Amino acid sequence: LFSPLLQKWAVFTLSASSSLGCLSCLLGLAVSIGLTLGSQGRVLLAPCTFANVVLAPVSRECPFDPTRVYVSPQCAVGYG
Repeated sequence: LFSPLLQKWAVFTLSASSSLGCLSCLLGLAVSIGLTLGSQGRVLLAPCTFANVVLAPVSRECPFDPTRVYVSPQCAVGYG
């Protein structure tokens, strides 16, 4: 269907773009881990607008809940 040379370049291009995407994800992960460790986790609770940080997991104002277990419906039923 396509020439072998064209197929090689297509695979190379897809591989290179996939590698760049992977590297950007790893960089983002490294930055987020660095920010979390550098601030001892206070950055995670920074958007919370209440005075008592102990109430962070139970408040609707705080997007991060360290006590919640996130499970998809498929996993909960046994299909995941």
